[in-house]
Amino acid sequence: MQLNRKYGFLNFLLVLLCLFFFNVIASQYFFRLDLTEEKRYAISDNSKIILQNVDDVVFVEIFLEGDLPPGFKRLQRSIRETLDEFRVYSGANIQYKFTDPLAEKDERQKAKVFMDLAERGLQPTNLFANENGKQTEKLIFPGAIISYKGREVPVLLLKGAAGAAPGEVLNQSVEGVEFELISAMKKLSDVNRKRIGILEGHGELSNMELDDIYRTLKESYLVDRVNLSVIKNLYEYFDVLVIAKPVKYFSEEDKLKIDQFIVKGGRVLFLLDKVQVDEKKLGTKENLAVATELNLDDLLFRLGARINNTLIQDMQSGALPMVVGMMGDKPQTQLVPWRYFVVHTAFSKHPVVRNMSAVYAHFISSIDTVKSKGITKTPLMFTSRYVKVMTAPFPVELNEAKKQPDPNEFNRSPIITGVLLEGVFRSIYTNRLTEEKMDSIQFKSSGLPSKVIVFSDGDLIRNDVSPEGNQTYPLGFDKYMRKKFANKDLIENCITFLADENGIINTRSKEIKLRPLDK
Repeated sequence: MQLNRKYGFLNFLLVLLCLFFFNVIASQYFFRLDLTEEKRYAISDNSKIILQNVDDVVFVEIFLEGDLPPGFKRLQRSIRETLDEFRVYSGANIQYKFTDPLAEKDERQKAKVFMDLAERGLQPTNLFANENGKQTEKLIFPGAIISYKGREVPVLLLKGAAGAAPGEVLNQSVEGVEFELISAMKKLSDVNRKRIGILEGHGELSNMELDDIYRTLKESYLVDRVNLSVIKNLYEYFDVLVIAKPVKYFSEEDKLKIDQFIVKGGRVLFLLDKVQVDEKKLGTKENLAVATELNLDDLLFRLGARINNTLIQDMQSGALPMVVGMMGDKPQTQLVPWRYFVVHTAFSKHPVVRNMSAVYAHFISSIDTVKSKGITKTPLMFTSRYVKVMTAPFPVELNEAKKQPDPNEFNRSPIITGVLLEGVFRSIYTNRLTEEKMDSIQFKSSGLPSKVIVFSDGDLIRNDVSPEGNQTYPLGFDKYMRKKFANKDLIENCITFLADENGIINTRSKEIKLRPLDK
């Protein structure tokens, strides 16, 4: 009995001694443990690096406060927890507050608050809820304004996949909180900006047609148009090259420059129309879908992809206004589904497109992946299952939209329309150049690992321009349906992935399972 007491006392002393040493060590060294299954409270190492390099106060004002439904309370809590975690690694340079934009009682003052937030880049969301058995509606601003050294950027914090249920959208928004916040902070604090070149000289999209994405990218990168005829070595000047809807033939000299840029580690975003349709001629008999020879097929094939001479019709589509009848002497116009304008809601789980909302395409082609040694091929974007594939050339008749489609013709498997290619690429010009030429351009047959993204529609990056040519619409906004698609998010994510060596895009991979107690 006494022996048991003695051992019990010794065990007690041992536990106390262990606790003492644990506290001593803990006081000397900082560490945090996240014991949740999904690591929901842990932030990525890449985020920590950005936070540790912040050398001044970053102020975050979040406009989620007041009387909110439980789902938005959960989003609010996640934002607060993430910012508290940011504070730990930033030396308390992160400061924040939650504001209720609806707190103002005076309606005129409230309208001023709403207008100010809209001008600063935050758009409201209509929230419908049941209160005491009655359907109510109110505006909320599920976003934040982040300020740093006199600059500020808006951050939308309510984002989710197209077609997802409201609860799932909120869950996806919770998953994306870290990425949205840290991306904005990096945008404001990054002094070593990557260089983005937007190609011109082959009939690519104009400055007006690229206005929205150009202004957006300039907030985070050094962006400029580049003409291959006046530049020798792309890799000396740019980190990422964007090739947006060229219509003219690429010379071998131009293609060689792109080839060497990729081989030497440069990243490229291709947005190509393999089949061209003149949208201005829609409704005319002479309008044909014609395959275009850009002289890029062999380059893409070596990279691991092939864009086919096809156009896709999809039952999941946008619409065009068309005259469907007459009321007396007045034509009756309504929106009619136009199946060549494909609405994409199917994406892979890759961080670039995970939880992506709907993306809008005009006359998009199919993409095949082909064998390319050592190259990893990851499909990013797909059509729906209800598609029809047309091989060029063929007439594009506007009246076709008025016809009832045959379901038997729209029965294909989902088709790839965007693909990521990664690896050490090999030049298509190996054994094709003279020694003098190779020496002059410092030719390499293979080199550094690189990344290339290919989409089979150049319009994915194009914003509409008013008929007068003096006004641009937001990228992804369809003026007929009055609807905003996620085209800009898609392009921004692609550029972030291609340009960012820190890999902050990978924070979009965070997955949080929705459990009953989370609601």
